[in-house]
Amino acid sequence: MDFILLLKALVLGIVEGVTEFLPISSTGHLIVVGDLLDYNDEQSKVFKIVIQLAAILAVCWDFRERIGKVIGGLRADPLQQRFATLIFVGFLPALVLGFLFHSTIKTYLFNPITVAGALIAGGLLILYIEKRAYQPRYEKVEDMSWREALSVGFAQSIAMFPGVSRAGATIMGGLIFGLSRKAATEFSFFLAIPTMLAATVYDVYKNWALLRVDDLPVFAVGFAAAFIAAMLTVKGLLKFVSSHTFVPFAWYRIVFGGVVLGTYYLGIVDWSHP
Repeated sequence: MDFILLLKALVLGIVEGVTEFLPISSTGHLIVVGDLLDYNDEQSKVFKIVIQLAAILAVCWDFRERIGKVIGGLRADPLQQRFATLIFVGFLPALVLGFLFHSTIKTYLFNPITVAGALIAGGLLILYIEKRAYQPRYEKVEDMSWREALSVGFAQSIAMFPGVSRAGATIMGGLIFGLSRKAATEFSFFLAIPTMLAATVYDVYKNWALLRVDDLPVFAVGFAAAFIAAMLTVKGLLKFVSSHTFVPFAWYRIVFGGVVLGTYYLGIVDWSHP
């Protein structure tokens, strides 16, 4: 097995795990870093599906007690039924719009230049939302109505555009529609589970012919790296949001996007190919 390829898998797995649940766009980072590492062939398409699945499972593991409580209470516990309903309602926009536009977006928008533009635009939007200092009306996810859940779901669907960030769109949408920082972040985590699972299943179906047994070592390295990195990131983010704003992430997005665009226009790096 090619050691360099395993090293690329390790780097990209860490990138996925760290960025998936931060408001900085995991897809955008994978596109840019994958381009830098020259890992954007057919194998990489399936690899990115595998490491995304690892990130989902990391969240499921971190929140296993809460997930078990929700599942156990679906029959008789009104509070758990309400929580599950809100997650389902929030998931609907991504389900419908993702089914309609998934292929078109992947064909035309998955390149470093569009990602850089979306990173900068998203960073500026985060700065604007933080400056508005929205006052929370709901301290817990269960406190909001289905209308707010649906609104946050539509905010999440904007992240189908690579570089926007699913976590960023969901968390910022949660703040706009009245959730506290902690509740918005938790809702983002739980909403990620059905959304990312659906996207993973669909991508596996579309790319089934690319699966090969020979790729297992590469996928295993990326999977393990993404799983561990995602677990650590989720724990750290929940602690961070209890006493900080998302402004640092906004400036990071702007700087990162600016570097990509700057190196492209100065001719230092050719980011123009998909």
